[in-house]
Amino acid sequence: MKTRILLALLAVYIAWGSTYLAILYGVESIPPFLLAGTRFLIAGSIVYIWRRLAGDPVPSRVQWRSAGVIGVLLLVGGNGGVTWAEQHVPSGIAALLVAAVPLWMVVLDALRPGGSRPNWRTGLGVLVGLAGIGILVGPSEWSGNHLNLDSLGVAVLLLAALSWAIGSLYSRGADLPSSALLGTGMEMLAGSAGLFLMATVTGEWSRLDLAAVTPRSLGGLAYLIVFGSLVGFVAYTWLLRVAPTPLVATYAYVNPLIAVLLGSLFAQEAFTPRLLLAAAVIVSAVVLINYGRVKSSQPVPSKRLAFAPTSGED
Repeated sequence: MKTRILLALLAVYIAWGSTYLAILYGVESIPPFLLAGTRFLIAGSIVYIWRRLAGDPVPSRVQWRSAGVIGVLLLVGGNGGVTWAEQHVPSGIAALLVAAVPLWMVVLDALRPGGSRPNWRTGLGVLVGLAGIGILVGPSEWSGNHLNLDSLGVAVLLLAALSWAIGSLYSRGADLPSSALLGTGMEMLAGSAGLFLMATVTGEWSRLDLAAVTPRSLGGLAYLIVFGSLVGFVAYTWLLRVAPTPLVATYAYVNPLIAVLLGSLFAQEAFTPRLLLAAAVIVSAVVLINYGRVKSSQPVPSKRLAFAPTSGED
């Protein structure tokens, strides 16, 4: 069992940590919302049909409505925003900004009526995380390292992380099927509909040139479907049943580091001291937040889908 847990954990680390590079390859020749919509339509259809054939009951109308809201928040606002932003921002930077999702979850949970107030560890984690984001996207004069980040892309990534946090909090009390995989398939299908609508509104269909789609973009799309949305999530849901939650939650620390490393190795993205410092600070913040939530007997926020994502990919 220990070996199987280790292998499943490695699968989550690698599958979700590498989705950012796969997205980067995908948007080279496929418009972002069409890329994400196709990914989740195929993956969602596979998961939904599989679970229905396995005997999961037909979802109710209310459950479809809940899945629709979550799919829009997580996959259109969250994953769709990340996919769009990776046209303008390096994949490693995107992963680090998305890793800050637990910060927004803590803040939103504290602000909502009847929400949970953070203990000192969690509050410290939020402050450390904000400092890490500041190091990453703040003025270059702070460190002398010029990352030349696109301000609109950074803003979209921060909004994507906020959307993912709102969707994650909403999902806690939403009426969803008892089968987590069936619910995920429904969310993927609902999210894909929203992503295709966004593609239509932004004119992506007219910009799609199938003859110009590169093998690398097709490979990125296939990787996102198979490893990002299927292998990674199945391994994750299995781990939640058989492994301690704090151990499973370590994906939130490892994924952004893998994304930064892969972006540097395969996409020649910047690997500067400032980036390394920001990564260390943000990951430390996530550790503090998760540790603080465990100490206060609150559940560690779960990632229902692979956006990336961490704490949010995919």
